[in-house]
This record gives sequence, C-alpha cells and structure tokens, in this order.
Amino acid sequence: MAKPFRFNLERVLDIRGQLEERAKMELGKASAACTAKQREIDRIINEKNAREASMSQKAVVTPEELWLWQAYRKRLVADIQTGQVKLAELEEVRERCRRTLVTRSKDKKLLEKLKSNKAERHAQQEKLAEQNENDDMASIRYQPPVY
Repeated sequence: MAKPFRFNLERVLDIRGQLEERAKMELGKASAACTAKQREIDRIINEKNAREASMSQKAVVTPEELWLWQAYRKRLVADIQTGQVKLAELEEVRERCRRTLVTRSKDKKLLEKLKSNKAERHAQQEKLAEQNENDDMASIRYQPPVY
C-alpha cells in the first residue's frame, strides 16, 4: 500500500505564505498612502495655480488683499514642500515593503519548490516500490513449464 506524501515543512510553508500575504497587504497600504499624499500635493498645487490665476486677473488689488495672498501663497508653498518630503518618506517605506515582499515571496517559492521536488521523489520511490512488489509477485506466481 502506497504511503501518502507528507511534507515535513508544511507548517513552515503555511507560515511563509501568511508572511507573504501580510507583506502584500503592507505594500498595498504603503502604495495607497503614497497615492493619497500625491493627490493631496496635486490638489494643493492646483489650488495655488487657481488662486494665482484669479489674482492675476484682478484689475485692482488692495494692499490687504496682496498681503493676504502672499501669506496664503507662502503657506501653500510650505504645504507643498512638506507634502513632498512626506511623500519621499512614504515612497521609502513603500520600497522597503516591496523588498520585504520580494524576499518573502522568494522564501515561499523556495519551500514550494522543495515540496514539489520531494513529492516527485516520493512518487518515484512509491512507483519503484510498487514495481518491485509486482515483480516479486510475478516471480513467485511463475510456474516454469514442465518438460
């Protein structure tokens, strides 16, 4: 009777799969954070450009409006710069998550390959054992012809 294949490191493979899934989720979160920050920066840039356009179209600008506009513009520029710094940090985090995912995927694939090789070897050994058993049965049952 053939023994079913049992991979000794199945639990380790399961854990590696869970780690890979967790790394995928972390990469997804990091990518979403980068995308959200980029959208925020784009929104601020669009706001600044729209305000600049509206200020340039005004025929008469009072000193108070000019002062308010300059303060608001400085704040928008500062927000853009701060956002770009934060975006760079988020992109570094995303890159670390990507590298972690690649490492964990390689670890999992390595174990899957090992499992596949061991399963194949087990199947070959079982086939050989069955063939030997059949050969033994045939030689025992063989009755040479009587002359």
